[in-house]
Amino acid sequence: MDIATVIGLVSGLGLVLISILMGGSAGSFLNVPSMVLVIGGTLAATLFNFKLNDVLSVFATVKNAFIQKAASVETLIESLVQFAVVARREGILALEGHAKEAGDEFLQQSIQLAVDGTAPELIKDILTTEIAFMEDRHSLGQALLVAMGTYAPAFGMIGTLVGLVQMLSAMEDPSQIGVGMATALLTTLYGAVLANVVFLPAAGKLKVVTANELLGKEIIIEGILSIQSGDNPRVVEQKLKSFVSPTIRERVKIKK
Repeated sequence: MDIATVIGLVSGLGLVLISILMGGSAGSFLNVPSMVLVIGGTLAATLFNFKLNDVLSVFATVKNAFIQKAASVETLIESLVQFAVVARREGILALEGHAKEAGDEFLQQSIQLAVDGTAPELIKDILTTEIAFMEDRHSLGQALLVAMGTYAPAFGMIGTLVGLVQMLSAMEDPSQIGVGMATALLTTLYGAVLANVVFLPAAGKLKVVTANELLGKEIIIEGILSIQSGDNPRVVEQKLKSFVSPTIRERVKIKK
């Protein structure tokens, strides 16, 4: 998992916990009915809004996006230029032995299509279609996380109303007022924390991960098509570097 994701999540939750401990006992911030209402209500609304299969598959997509570390664009450019060198010296069929060592399933598939002599237009069509469906899966994941980030505060507000009703109905019994007030305030807190520390940042991070992954796959497509057409490795390098910023171009180290 990206270290920035871990730092952000731990820091966000840690700051909330520190503020709680600095203000008094953490036990007063634990309320099971409030947790059940916010977490259960958020999940229930999510299942109502999305198909069960979509929810289950999206969680797997989100997990893979955050846990599986994709190759950096610098590494992809370096690898593709080296493949261009091999193809120019030994022929494109020589890349078949390198396909399994690519370390990237999409890159491996692209190399294999080129080695098999697939027409450039068909290679681009196949790989572009795969990119489109990957983007759809990630977009669904973003939509689900944003929806959960919307539902959590809403159920927090519902819990607040429930707690206020309980508090007002127990005005004749002062011992019950505290219970209603705790439910009223803590559900709002739980909903806000889940939305702003977990769900919405995760949706934003998934969007960034998707954009980086799309860039990497576009570089792979351009590189493989250039290699298949017999372009000089230096030309391949310049083509691929045009996809990235000058700062990233400087970090690309091509073996001479």
